[in-house]
Amino acid sequence: MQHSKFSKSIILASIALTYSISGYSAASKADYRDFVPSPEQPYYFQDGKVDFGTYNGFRRYHADCHVCHGPAGMGSSYAPALLESLKVMSYGDFVNAVVTGREGRDNMIMPSFAQNVDVIKYIADIYAYLKARADGVIGPTRPDKFPKVKKLIADK
Repeated sequence: MQHSKFSKSIILASIALTYSISGYSAASKADYRDFVPSPEQPYYFQDGKVDFGTYNGFRRYHADCHVCHGPAGMGSSYAPALLESLKVMSYGDFVNAVVTGREGRDNMIMPSFAQNVDVIKYIADIYAYLKARADGVIGPTRPDKFPKVKKLIADK
């Protein structure tokens, strides 16, 4: 029974990773309507606004992650701040920490979020939000956003 749960976690995490990376395949463009995130540039920022994915990352972070890591990734007595880590952490390392969990100082343990669909499905957006925070592009409050862009199948 335990093996089945573990296999299910690995499958879900693999799907999420594939889903997230597929959204990061192309280089970013100059206009938010054409912006496609990449590991090197996961967010778009212009005139005080962020792309919808980064804004969605703010929403998702505050729904699931801020309970431990504090508002805006600034840390708490329960879990560390994420802003310094995200200055040097790669997208792959971030995904690995979220999917597999992590043991930190003083035996504090971050559990795996591989089975949390609300985190896994939007892991790229959460990374974009935290990366924008770590880069100092956006502050600790809700960021302004550009309108959500609907892509047609013909646009892909």
